[in-house]
Amino acid sequence: MFGLNRIEEGQNALEEALCVARRQEAKSYELRAAASLALLWGERGRRAEARDLLAPVDGWFTEGFDTADLKEAKALLEELT
Repeated sequence: MFGLNRIEEGQNALEEALCVARRQEAKSYELRAAASLALLWGERGRRAEARDLLAPVDGWFTEGFDTADLKEAKALLEELT
């Protein structure tokens, strides 16, 4: 099991990745970072926050629904509901 510091470091890295992706308007990277952070938050009991983070990013996409990233994001959103 990871220690609390490692989890916090991971969360900080994911939050930074999300900020960079947003700044660069890199939607697929934003989706990956949001999904990873949402997964971490969901596992830590922050399900509503995880859903609120991931849903708008996932909803931005209007095509490519058969890609692995979007499939995984949809599955994660279903788990968080």
